Amino acid sequence: MNYNTEDIRRIAEEIANLVQENIRQKQSESQEPQTMAMFELAFRETLRQIGAEALGIFLSGLQATPESEIACACGGKLHYQRMRPAVMTTVFGKVEYRRAYYAGCSCGQGVAPLDKTYGLEAGAISSGLAQLMALAGIGFSFKESEQWLKEFLLFEVSENSIRSETQQIGRLQREGEAENIQTSQNENALQARLREEQPVPKRLYGSLDAAKVRIEPRPRKGEAVADHEDWRDMKVGCWYQAEAVLLSRQSARQRQKAQREGTVFRTTHHHYYCDIAHVDPFGKLVWATGCQVSADLAAELVFVCDGAAWIWELVAQYYPNAVQIVDWFHAEDRLKRLADAVFPSPAQRQSWLAQVVESLWQGQVEEVLLACQHLASQHEEARQAVTYFSNNGQRMRYDFFRAQGYLIGSGTIESGCKQIVTQRLKRSGAQWTVEGAVLTAKARAAWLSGHWHSLCQKQARLPLAI
Repeated sequence: MNYNTEDIRRIAEEIANLVQENIRQKQSESQEPQTMAMFELAFRETLRQIGAEALGIFLSGLQATPESEIACACGGKLHYQRMRPAVMTTVFGKVEYRRAYYAGCSCGQGVAPLDKTYGLEAGAISSGLAQLMALAGIGFSFKESEQWLKEFLLFEVSENSIRSETQQIGRLQREGEAENIQTSQNENALQARLREEQPVPKRLYGSLDAAKVRIEPRPRKGEAVADHEDWRDMKVGCWYQAEAVLLSRQSARQRQKAQREGTVFRTTHHHYYCDIAHVDPFGKLVWATGCQVSADLAAELVFVCDGAAWIWELVAQYYPNAVQIVDWFHAEDRLKRLADAVFPSPAQRQSWLAQVVESLWQGQVEEVLLACQHLASQHEEARQAVTYFSNNGQRMRYDFFRAQGYLIGSGTIESGCKQIVTQRLKRSGAQWTVEGAVLTAKARAAWLSGHWHSLCQKQARLPLAI
């Protein structure tokens, strides 16, 4: 919004004088030294109080001259009673305003039309404050959020309110996903997309993974308390694109990487999704989110994941024509772990490892298999490696994949698991129900995917939380 410069200057001078007088009074009482931090805090608190008062006046000013009676939703008539005060908690703290209140219908209902028009509710949290609370809730524990928001807002909001607003965003995300799942199962809706003009990526990547979340055992009334905690898999997926990093913009680490890999990529247009769910229902989410980003229409679809069987079963079921690549670093790590388990001598270990890693890098999976089979008769780790490389051989043609300019590392989904699960759900002392973990994770995934503001707009249209 643009305001008249002279008006802003006049108001600013009045505020400055107000703060200056307040500081003088405090100085005469405490004799504390004046600092810039003191000035900033004084202005913040003054502006907060002015904002609360001004917003209350503004909301009250939206009230037109009350009519003597208005129509009731039941078909009857409501009669004007009085200008009734109300209090809301906003980004400025408590705000009081007055609006016309109507009652007297035979149905027994009362209404304040101003509240209905602007989505206000006495005793509630405003949508603007709710968004800030949810944003804090996806970044910090709910207790930390309470403390952080107090420093930021200069008034207290409760831990439970932060939890509620954060999980409301997650709930909206889940509802949107459910609608997308339903649409993605509708053949007519899928066909309609083909007639629409929409950007379709030339090359799109997908990755899937899972990370453990600790679930607090909470028995129902009369049940015994479980003597152990329950760890559940939070399945995480991501759709994304990749672009080459120009040499002039490469970091020292990226330039080192470029010496071996040639082109260095960075990923863009991330779309994260997650759930604690069995494979089949999660597969429907994989398909639905894929339809959102036109994965089924992309000229090239490439999945880069670890070797987990459930992942490749889903990829084969929903995207049978996709290029499948086992993440290079998982495959290399399997060889490193095998070498550590088999060779006690560092020299032997390094000699064997250098040879098989180079073979793997060149896509010579048969050579890697022979090297593992040679050790399999005496080592269980080697027998497991034989199974791993046998099952994933076609997904390890790294020489071909590099020649095609494909990413061969799944760092994007690894990062997604860390940002969604590790950094938020595994914070020290965190205790979750399945529902709480899922909703909080979905809210954080929406933020990381750039969908936050669209969900906040939906939230603003809902009844406000008490």
